Amino acid sequence: MARFGIKRDVARSIMLNFINFGLAFILVSAERSLKNGESSEESKTNDNYFVKAIHFLWKPDQSGYHHVWPEMEFNWQSVLGTCIGFCGAAFGSVGGVGGGGIFVPMLSLIVGFDPKSATAISKCMIMGAAASTVYYNLKLRHPTLDMPIIDYDLALLIQPMLMLGISIGVAFNVIFADWMVTVLLIILFVGTSTKAFFKGVETWKKETILKQEAARRLESNGTSSENVDYRPLPSGPNTVPPKDSTDQKVTVLDNVCWKELGLLCFVWFAFLVLQISKNHTTTCSVGYWVLNLLQIPVSVAVSAYEAVSLYKGNRAIASKGEQGSNFQAHQLVSYCFFGVLAGIVGGLLGLGGGFIMGPLFLELGIPPQVSSATATFAMTFSSSMSVVEYYLLKRFPVPYALYFTAVATFAAFVGQHVVRRLIIVFGRASLIIFILAFTIFVSAVSLGGVGISNMIDKIHHNEYMGFENLCKYES
Repeated sequence: MARFGIKRDVARSIMLNFINFGLAFILVSAERSLKNGESSEESKTNDNYFVKAIHFLWKPDQSGYHHVWPEMEFNWQSVLGTCIGFCGAAFGSVGGVGGGGIFVPMLSLIVGFDPKSATAISKCMIMGAAASTVYYNLKLRHPTLDMPIIDYDLALLIQPMLMLGISIGVAFNVIFADWMVTVLLIILFVGTSTKAFFKGVETWKKETILKQEAARRLESNGTSSENVDYRPLPSGPNTVPPKDSTDQKVTVLDNVCWKELGLLCFVWFAFLVLQISKNHTTTCSVGYWVLNLLQIPVSVAVSAYEAVSLYKGNRAIASKGEQGSNFQAHQLVSYCFFGVLAGIVGGLLGLGGGFIMGPLFLELGIPPQVSSATATFAMTFSSSMSVVEYYLLKRFPVPYALYFTAVATFAAFVGQHVVRRLIIVFGRASLIIFILAFTIFVSAVSLGGVGISNMIDKIHHNEYMGFENLCKYES
């Protein structure tokens, strides 16, 4: 029955991706016919509404920015971009970082999009990969405790502050010079990947000790120790590690905490309304600043509600085991601060906050599987909000977005399934941490290389490389 369920999930994922590819193909075919200028009256009569719809979907925004949207066709750029996007989504979804650090350079350098369009399509890919990963994780349980693999209380504490930080980071992205962003990116990502790598080594050593102890117990009982069952690291101060329950699948409804999900959706909807309203106001006008400041009470109120509940012991970050119910005020404030910091970095660099949240959750003592799942769950809200906003601003061509979103969605599902199997086979949850470190490091190299190249080009052309004026910026 379990194998039948897995095959059914795979078949469903493949069918959904075929539908996405089919939609992309139809849109591209219509777009090409529109460019070729069909002149027959019959064609104009039959396809008038459809062609108008496609023209609307492909039409860029009229803000005056020069967009570069390459024609969608089968060539080496699209094939290479698809392969890189697939690998980036697979690794990014497993590590809980999204993969934006790989998507943006791929879309810009290989496929040929301008930087703003590349960022917009990258958000679409992150959303697709995150949604696929969340759907996969909604059927899984915590590796050592009787709870969902997604820690809703941790997400409710961090996600509102993450959304607030993203808004601040977007403003900083406009103000800061490109070379400042590049230097910050390289320093932060190299440091974070190094920290995650050593965390992976530490976890690997602990897992080795547990496997050796399990082998010795089996030998003392006269049982063969060639195949030692996987036993994950205990999340609390337990002496005997419990049996892994990550592979035990349940229904989606059993793993959803509706109250916490409702609060998270409220934050998402409130921020979306405020962001859309802000885009229809003049930059630095009174209405612009009022809408910006209204984001603070929305995010602070929800995070404060969760923080107070944790402080009083009414709620608990259950994924930490026995240590998840005793929090000091300064600890909760620091968690919220790091949530804002993750959002600022994500908005500043145009990436998902998972590059900060993933390593942060690991440092908090969250098991790697739960850390990845919860970080991806939080990123789903921020990335989907960005996609809706970018779509309303006509920042990306829908056919390309559909295609690469389908690639990322399928890649994330495959990546999750393969890595979960490897964890069970090798008994190493630390694989997730090493994948996280590798993805962040590759993102540092790719984004850092692009940034350094742009810096050299600006220096060569004697362009201005100082701070920018936020009030003169047009979104």
